[in-house]
Amino acid sequence: MAERLAIDGGTPVRTKGFPTRGEGMGDDEIAQLTEVVRSGHLFRVGGSKTKEVEDRFAALLGMKHALAVTSGTAAIHTAVACINPDPGDEIITTPLTDMGTVIGILYQQAIPIFADVVPNGYHLDPGSVRKAITPRTRAIIVVHLWGMAADMEAFLAIGKERGIPIIEDCAQAYLTEYHGRLVGTMGEMGCFSLQQSKHITCGDGGLVVTNRDDLAAHARLFADKGWDRSSSDRGHAFLGMNYRITELQSAVVLAQLGKLEGWVARRRALSDRLSEQLGGIPGLYPPKPSAVSGNTCWYFPLLVREEEFGMDRKRFVEALNAEGVPSWIWLAGKPLYAFDALGKQITFGTSHHPFDCARASRRVEYGPGLCRNAEQALRELVVLTVHEFYSDQDVDEMAAAIHKIAAAARK
Repeated sequence: MAERLAIDGGTPVRTKGFPTRGEGMGDDEIAQLTEVVRSGHLFRVGGSKTKEVEDRFAALLGMKHALAVTSGTAAIHTAVACINPDPGDEIITTPLTDMGTVIGILYQQAIPIFADVVPNGYHLDPGSVRKAITPRTRAIIVVHLWGMAADMEAFLAIGKERGIPIIEDCAQAYLTEYHGRLVGTMGEMGCFSLQQSKHITCGDGGLVVTNRDDLAAHARLFADKGWDRSSSDRGHAFLGMNYRITELQSAVVLAQLGKLEGWVARRRALSDRLSEQLGGIPGLYPPKPSAVSGNTCWYFPLLVREEEFGMDRKRFVEALNAEGVPSWIWLAGKPLYAFDALGKQITFGTSHHPFDCARASRRVEYGPGLCRNAEQALRELVVLTVHEFYSDQDVDEMAAAIHKIAAAARK
């Protein structure tokens, strides 16, 4: 007989909270911050911490250039600005992502074009991307979701064949590997986030990497209001943003960088442990092993197929939370284009710019059914937390709670 679920009045599997990532902040960060504060120099220009972060991150990825900015959104915006689209140009990306992936597209007056994801997966489908290409396509932004790599071989082939730059959104994918190469190092530019939930953090921040000298120079100008600081004349070369990170943020990042490789190894081990314990449960589809997917575990995505599992997703999430294991529905279960900013094209003033831009070659609108695989994934997706401060026992109790619910569902 299946054990009574906590949601129905039974005893929860887990009665204490899980470790928080706050445990990753400590003496190293304080020492770096203290050094900056005592120096009296908090501005990145003329400081040393930001340059050290950039040099160390570039070396870690084996890249020529890295630029630290104020957020992952700023990193993507900077990369898009370097591609320099004309108003009304189109940039293809995925609807399974954060709004930060498309904000920079819109602010550079280009139009996001959403291609579908692979069936039963999370990443862009190269075939769908090919179908979305038009003469106005200016770039493709490939998102490496959940710490797992997209099919970069296919996208690099598309980019080379069609002359379209590839930007990699690696906000969730620090040190994720694809056929022995690190994500972020294969496209024209790679973009990373330092927001609180990411593998390393300074609260909010971002990093852009590239091997191209021209793109690196453009990125530095764009993120600093177009100000060429190598010149004695303060001329502003072009319209840019102020995306300058501070020495305080960089001090925290510097301390976190020294921990990154160990944290990633731990996340991989824990994610693999949980996936292994959930293998074989009908209707549940955990991430593939890290040796196969390169997974570095930015959260733990779990697909729940109601007809196979025997319980609908809403009930599963409620039951899991009642068992003491936090879980939730990502993006409120909606693709990015379903949110008002895109679905209703609420952008600049009373216009719908750039969607109604006179220089656009066509009218682009979004609606249900645009990306059916993505929509299906979001109807089935449940997200759990797994990070480097979890113990093996924490993960085992998560698995025990899921097995308990699965047994009740079968009954």
